[in-house]
Amino acid sequence: MALQEVQFVSVNKKDTIKAWIYSPVGKPKGIVQLVHGFGEHSRRYFHMILALNEAGYIVAADDHVGHGKTAYDSGNWSDWGDKGYTTMAEDEYQLRKIVQEQYSDLPYFMFGHSMGSMIVRIHAAKYGDGISGLILCGTSGEFPHAKEIANKLSEEIDNGNGEKVDAEYLQQLLGWMTDRIDNPLTPNDWISGDPEVVADHANDPFNNFTSPPNIRSLYNFVQMMENIVGKEWAEKIPQNVPVYNIAGDQDPVGLYGEGVYAVSNWLAETNHQVKTKIYSGYRHEIHNYRDIRDEVEEGIIEFINDIVN
Repeated sequence: MALQEVQFVSVNKKDTIKAWIYSPVGKPKGIVQLVHGFGEHSRRYFHMILALNEAGYIVAADDHVGHGKTAYDSGNWSDWGDKGYTTMAEDEYQLRKIVQEQYSDLPYFMFGHSMGSMIVRIHAAKYGDGISGLILCGTSGEFPHAKEIANKLSEEIDNGNGEKVDAEYLQQLLGWMTDRIDNPLTPNDWISGDPEVVADHANDPFNNFTSPPNIRSLYNFVQMMENIVGKEWAEKIPQNVPVYNIAGDQDPVGLYGEGVYAVSNWLAETNHQVKTKIYSGYRHEIHNYRDIRDEVEEGIIEFINDIVN
């Protein structure tokens, strides 16, 4: 595996995005752009990156504004900038252009988990031409309480509080997500049923759930959720872009399967080719469960290979 580090200025004009391109040994068959989720970073996907490399695919990944190495180096964990909810999707487009300048003729895929799947869905709705396939992991349908919380956050911004950090709003947005878990040990047990994975997430210095986004940034996060809902969103995805939609049936982000199937139905009803895979008994990070992560990765690689070959 060859590793190339790159960096570029975010569309927010204040952060420098840290990114990596992982290339396989031998001639690559295609490219997978990997888009991480909220409060984490791209190296948490190293097992998947290696599996994709072994299968012959280049992997490109960055750490979003307010996340991972990008935030660790700058010290800016809370402010995603003032360019709106498409900031991260536009940054992913910048990375895509960097990679495609180096490898112009290869099939191009995008994988996004959780908030990353939202970013991929926004990106593909605007820049879908040239994408060979999408993999959505742990994505959402209609997110509970999003409209109500968006209205509160909008009022705060109108009152001049956009720069303020108030953890209560993040609690309102995500606090319900352990409701179906008997005796949760931590507020983040919805991430995984493996307590060691949850502990590893909590102890990772490049993760950050303790410094929430400011009110304007959290509003943009909720706006991401609100702009990928319904057939109106699905119609913006080119019909020749197939989608592989995967999740656990104990994942609150996907409303325990209901929201995942809603996304697949929106796509099917707008004449897209979509395949849905639900892993029974598993929570949010299906790709980090040690007993099924190989199976999850094999499913992704099979989806990609079927398109490339």
